[in-house]
Amino acid sequence: MAEKGMSNTTARTVESSQKSVRWGLRVTLAVAGAAATGLAMVAPVQAEPLWPGGPDIPGVPAIIPAAPPGMAPQPFSVPGSLNPTITPGNGAIVGGKRSIDITYKTPIIDRTAAENSIVISPSANVPGSFEWINDTHVQWNPDEYWPRNTAVTVNVAGTTSAFRVSDDFTSVGDASTHEFVVKIGGDVVKTFPASYGKPGHESPNGSFKVLEKFSEMVMDSSTYGVPITAPEGYKLDVEYATRVTWGGIFVHAAPWSTGSQGNSNVSHGCINLSTENAKWFFDNVRNGDTVNIQGA
Repeated sequence: MAEKGMSNTTARTVESSQKSVRWGLRVTLAVAGAAATGLAMVAPVQAEPLWPGGPDIPGVPAIIPAAPPGMAPQPFSVPGSLNPTITPGNGAIVGGKRSIDITYKTPIIDRTAAENSIVISPSANVPGSFEWINDTHVQWNPDEYWPRNTAVTVNVAGTTSAFRVSDDFTSVGDASTHEFVVKIGGDVVKTFPASYGKPGHESPNGSFKVLEKFSEMVMDSSTYGVPITAPEGYKLDVEYATRVTWGGIFVHAAPWSTGSQGNSNVSHGCINLSTENAKWFFDNVRNGDTVNIQGA
């Protein structure tokens, strides 16, 4: 309720155990070495399994764990696997919810093998998952969103694409719907319930730039002429305060108004968010980013 005052996606999740990964890598390297030298691998007559439940013949593992993100892809050369189309294309700038689409020339029978051959290497840790649209089209989607300015490289059977997520970070606060929406590159990545200025203390409509941020500050009504002992006076410690006007309008944590956030406007003009949501905004927004306020 206090506003005016003084400053005080991985791309793939590998769930195999450490033991399986260790044995899988050993076997993979052994097979690759034999192929490179032209040597045949001959198993002893009474060969022990490579690991519990594994095969009796070294070099022919029952399961080869998928490579972690950024490592070399698993070989994949069934018909239709070579020269797939990848979008976003090389050099593209995309929004925060953009999927990665891979289209093969012919239908893919072994979808697991195809997925294991895809290596997605983002500059930030972004978990996500595959979804098959049809037999020739697989899509990888981030679980939540791509952080602003993330660089992403995709490698599929020797075909590559390198694209970047937009650095544009824009927020739209709507006092009539009691929401605060955050967009990256035009894609909505967060929608927070919010409370805006109450009658007589309406939030200002318009487009504003983030001016400065304070992890903690004191908001004191006496700094703009209202004694703290007055009915509308206050002096409060506030967290995660992001200033959008020099006149004292902030986006900030207001745990005292969470019951009103999303349904009514009770502040003195600021945008009230829960502590968790205000922290997310504080951590991700930068000075100069745009905050639009409407409906007040």
